[in-house]
Amino acid sequence: METIQHPNLGFDFELDRLVDERQAAAFLGYTVRALQNWRLRGGGPRFVKVSSRSIRYRRRDLLAWVEERLRSNTSEPGFSGVQPGSHSTLNIKERK
Repeated sequence: METIQHPNLGFDFELDRLVDERQAAAFLGYTVRALQNWRLRGGGPRFVKVSSRSIRYRRRDLLAWVEERLRSNTSEPGFSGVQPGSHSTLNIKERK
């Protein structure tokens, strides 16, 4: 498949194309529920909130999320899964 780049906008149509959460989940090999949980708790791929009920993912962000988790062996440090500023980084006293 040929990649088309828009000369004036500087983005790659194939990588920046938006996909819905069902397509994103299938691409990653996870469930839609897993994506929903990651959006709530942090640790998932970046997403686009089109409206209060419409979430989309850029293919570029899905690939970047996968790349961040690539390891050559099991002794390499893993990804913590917690994004800075997410609810998971707060201690119990801060949540109250």
